[in-house]
Amino acid sequence: MSIRIIKQGILDTIQDDGRYGYQHLGINPGGAMDTIAASVANMLVGNTIKEAVIELHFPAATFSFEKPCLIALSGADFSATINNEIIPLNTAIIIAGSTELSFKQYKTGARCYLAVQGGWDAVNWLNSYSTNTKVHAGGFHGSALRKDDILHCHAEQFMFASLPSQSYIITGAKAGTDLFYSSASSTRCTKGKQHAWLDDRSKDLFESVEFAISTQSDRMGYRLKGEPLQTAEQKQLLSSAVVKGAIQLLPEGQLILLMADHQTTGGYPVIANVISADVPALAQMQPGARIRFEFVTVEEAEMLFMQQQQNLMQLQDDCNLQLKNFFNQ
Repeated sequence: MSIRIIKQGILDTIQDDGRYGYQHLGINPGGAMDTIAASVANMLVGNTIKEAVIELHFPAATFSFEKPCLIALSGADFSATINNEIIPLNTAIIIAGSTELSFKQYKTGARCYLAVQGGWDAVNWLNSYSTNTKVHAGGFHGSALRKDDILHCHAEQFMFASLPSQSYIITGAKAGTDLFYSSASSTRCTKGKQHAWLDDRSKDLFESVEFAISTQSDRMGYRLKGEPLQTAEQKQLLSSAVVKGAIQLLPEGQLILLMADHQTTGGYPVIANVISADVPALAQMQPGARIRFEFVTVEEAEMLFMQQQQNLMQLQDDCNLQLKNFFNQ
């Protein structure tokens, strides 16, 4: 079964949960920016949470489906339509053959994830389907999706052979996602290895002022604009390993928050690390959004992450049951 790109998006790539185990070789994990939304989209079509999805940015691509397929969208709201009829997010939908999936208008969020039953048939490089555009590896030939690209699914046989005359059928499988995105006004983080380097004024500023995400932000990292921070004294730092969520202090006093395509090592002081449970919410922020930081303990960060993962496992069970009930009715 083929799915054709009939209109190219601004930056649409195949991603999964990331490429781990190779950072010592200089190969970053990459993967979906919002792993929660990517997981939810997969759950709704009966996939494992690690299956490949398409990460969409607005304006997003337009897809032409050759045959019926079970799909789901999660994450940002780009006013998705099937043959110009609005469809909901976080819902499993059977799309008919010879129909178009398109995205008409930006509403909220930054990244939307498209999953298909069985997962996308993509290039597996170093145990991951994630696209690394810098080295042109993984995903769809290592590049963003372009007009006239033809994609395939792992599953060629679906639970349904044909559809009535309508363009799509909304199934009973739905997922609530509010639980996974903190409603707190602050982004929680733990103190970084070089937090003590800050002078007292800068330590207070980091937790008391807002920082804006600048337009010089991408999948590699968010550049933050705000009151400049300073260290108590000038120190030299050897390059050391960095991770997603690390907040580095640049020489001019501004900050950069590392995201999915971050480098594997860095020579700037790491003053804080955003907790894993709050990274998905950051992934849905657009340039211009403002962030306020709040410190929590490592123990609190671990508890929040484990709770989030438990909620995700429960949601997967719910989605599987809803799909089973729908197709057995």
